[in-house]
Amino acid sequence: MALGQFSPGPDMLLLTRTSLKEGRTSGWWMSAGIATGLCVHATFAVFGMACLMRQGEWLTSLLRWVAAAYLGYLGVRLLPAAFSGLSKDQCPGEGGSGRGRSAFVRGFLCNLLNPKVVLIFAAVVTEFVSGELPFWWSLLLWLIIVGQGLFLWMLYVWLLQFPPFRSGYQRAGPWLDSAFGLGLLTLGALLLIK
Repeated sequence: MALGQFSPGPDMLLLTRTSLKEGRTSGWWMSAGIATGLCVHATFAVFGMACLMRQGEWLTSLLRWVAAAYLGYLGVRLLPAAFSGLSKDQCPGEGGSGRGRSAFVRGFLCNLLNPKVVLIFAAVVTEFVSGELPFWWSLLLWLIIVGQGLFLWMLYVWLLQFPPFRSGYQRAGPWLDSAFGLGLLTLGALLLIK
């Protein structure tokens, strides 16, 4: 489960960029948003809704289009910011409460609209909830999924704050923002052609 959640994808791209550009606090807010998205996915998967997602082809298709549009929106927003670079008075660091709320919402939407998460949960979780298992087992599985997701994403943000990463990002920020923007646009396009 951890390998599936933590594999490179939209959540990792967006969290990496946010943590390096906006700082640890915004990264942690985004991690909390991603974990909140995991709460929704885990609830569907653990308590039987993964079956509904597999039967509803139109729902999967709709999710794919909405996710592609959101990833495209994020990617397009990064490209102009990449070319403007960091001004002298805009130092990447700790964001205010408004920036934290924005990071939370972006993380939540990115995870919630990530079809990869739906597929991972549908494939992996069903193995752990099949058969006649007590309710506490489903609840424990849900807590493990959400808890390990939150822990791993916050640990990742913390690791990104080491000075070599931060100073490297400050030097190459516009180029990395361009790469992240193009990466998100590519992921959105790949969703549409699958």
